[in-house]
Amino acid sequence: MNGADLLCDTLLANDVDVCFANPGTSEMHFVAALDRKPQLRCVLGLFEGVVTGAADGYARMADKPAATLLHTGPGLANGLANLHNARRAGMPVVNIVGDHASYHLPYDAPLTSDIEGLARPMSRWVGRATGPSDMSAKAAEAIAAARHPESGVATLILPADAAWTEAAPQDPVIARPEAAARVESATVATAAAALRENLDETILLLGGGAVREAGLRLAGAIAEATGVIVLAQQANARMARGQGRIALDRAPYVVAQAVERFARTRRLILVGAKSPVGFFAYPGLPSSPLPEGCEVITLAGAGDDAEAALADLAGALGLPPGTAPRIPAREAPALPTGALTPDSIGACLGALMPEQAIVCDEAITSGRGFYRHTQAAAPHDFLQLTGGAIGEGLPMSVGAAIACPDRKVIALQADGSGMYTLQALWTMAREGLDVLVVIFANRTYKILHGELKNVGAGAPGRNARSMLDLDAPILDWVSLARGMGVEAARAETAETFADLFRAARDRKGPFLIEALI
Repeated sequence: MNGADLLCDTLLANDVDVCFANPGTSEMHFVAALDRKPQLRCVLGLFEGVVTGAADGYARMADKPAATLLHTGPGLANGLANLHNARRAGMPVVNIVGDHASYHLPYDAPLTSDIEGLARPMSRWVGRATGPSDMSAKAAEAIAAARHPESGVATLILPADAAWTEAAPQDPVIARPEAAARVESATVATAAAALRENLDETILLLGGGAVREAGLRLAGAIAEATGVIVLAQQANARMARGQGRIALDRAPYVVAQAVERFARTRRLILVGAKSPVGFFAYPGLPSSPLPEGCEVITLAGAGDDAEAALADLAGALGLPPGTAPRIPAREAPALPTGALTPDSIGACLGALMPEQAIVCDEAITSGRGFYRHTQAAAPHDFLQLTGGAIGEGLPMSVGAAIACPDRKVIALQADGSGMYTLQALWTMAREGLDVLVVIFANRTYKILHGELKNVGAGAPGRNARSMLDLDAPILDWVSLARGMGVEAARAETAETFADLFRAARDRKGPFLIEALI
């Protein structure tokens, strides 16, 4: 037994049984230890952004962390963008980063770097094991930090000699994470009084655990009893949607639209959500879309049990336990015909999505039609890009599919951002994951065309277009997918798209549809 064995034993003892990995020389003893622990599933990603994005997607659906395995500081740096997204989603990740043997660090070998400095901005906890004597304790500390109510990335640095040093057998340390806090009764009473007063207009803004199925049921009952408007924050780690769930609008992404939406709002009650803010600053527009004088009340913040807060609020308003809102059946959209557009794709998804699908959305501009067309779709979970760092969609779908192998995963992916981590397709093929990828192929960074206009920089000229368009040469996603081992086909009409989607829906394994829009 060595330090790496102790680390694996501690992970397994704390129910961390999946490791997304892209290892190097410094991690070879950990790789060898994984060989001796077949209960710990190892998933290879061909780029570190795939590894970290998959860990995010896994945590969203498994409600527990996976481990990652990254190679020294540069490997960590390659994965930082999707660790940022995981941090913004509030997802637990046990991020293991190998380092040189401790005695080798003073020689400043080429891969030597400040791993702690790289990790800290994306991590809520950073620690370093020194050897078998503290390996299990440090690993348990990392797991507890990741599973803290304000969950996030915990980065454990693993020097090579700490992994290979021999150790006596020992029982692994069990992590003792804190429980989510119950909101104080005075806070609940303040929110209940605000709802009784019901200033026109008052909004209950939901996020986090409040947009899961039980939270939505409580929020719907509260809205029915009080007349409060219920919205979700713009981007959510995981939201329950479709038939049998309340039809929930989100705060708009476009700042001008958000300003208009909140123009009459006099009181905002936050439940697991953050107060809305513009994604970027724009000349002549405010950073916050809330009107001056709008009162903001936080019922449940980070680290609070949002679902329990809604239950306590319902009780304070006199609603009997188990009260549910009346949710009428909604008619799914008819299958469209003719030209393939973002709206016709959204309508096809609304009509054809299977029960309990998991939708991973990084369709960016082209996917905005999906939301309104799928309120009446079969019940599904909706996972969004939460941190704005693109390259999350395909890896997130890998992690979601490993967490829930019995559910169909649908990845809605813009073509430009898909190129950041297209190696995820190879992992889908290797693992036989049940992922249906839809590539919105508009062959441009369409969102950046809009942003150029929104910031007042004018129309794009030749140089600007060379940085915003993807048509010289075009991206052939069917060939790219097949080269990674994933079956693929191209759709240019709504009818072809519906036929391909239906066929892929009804079979197992990865499939990619390149939708030319």
